[in-house]
Amino acid sequence: MHLVRHLAPWRWNVQAKGKQLTTAEDRTTTRHPAQWLALVIGATYTLVGLIGFAITGFSGFAAPEGELLLGIFEINPLHNVVHLAIGLAGLALWKPLERARLYGWLLAAGYGLTFLYGLFVADSDEPANFLALNQGDNWLHVFSTLAGLAIALWPARQAAQARTRTARS
Repeated sequence: MHLVRHLAPWRWNVQAKGKQLTTAEDRTTTRHPAQWLALVIGATYTLVGLIGFAITGFSGFAAPEGELLLGIFEINPLHNVVHLAIGLAGLALWKPLERARLYGWLLAAGYGLTFLYGLFVADSDEPANFLALNQGDNWLHVFSTLAGLAIALWPARQAAQARTRTARS
């Protein structure tokens, strides 16, 4: 370990006098799986929002009929803005674990409510369908709700065990 410290000093961080030195590798092994899931979901929704704008442009901002993403999910520019907001929130909240859990609750509540809303407006040409929702979107919203619950409720025991293993090393 001393050889690594001398060869790669930038990978070491002294947090406070008297505290143990940790490497970047040690810090990443203590990330909870819920945090990684929040990061992946955040990055995915950010990417989907950006790709969505490449498909829809900015016309028909809240039109009930939009363009298809991957041939399945109907989107319009407002829908893209929502995807970007959700994705950027995930990128901002993935660490520490408490903030990742908050993101999980927000994801579950937001997509759970959007699923319920979609039950009434999906595939309709009514102005109430301002996000251009279809049945493919509704199924994705169920999946996103479950992913949010997984982030919010994943047992913290695994993170504590990882910290204990790292401290013993």
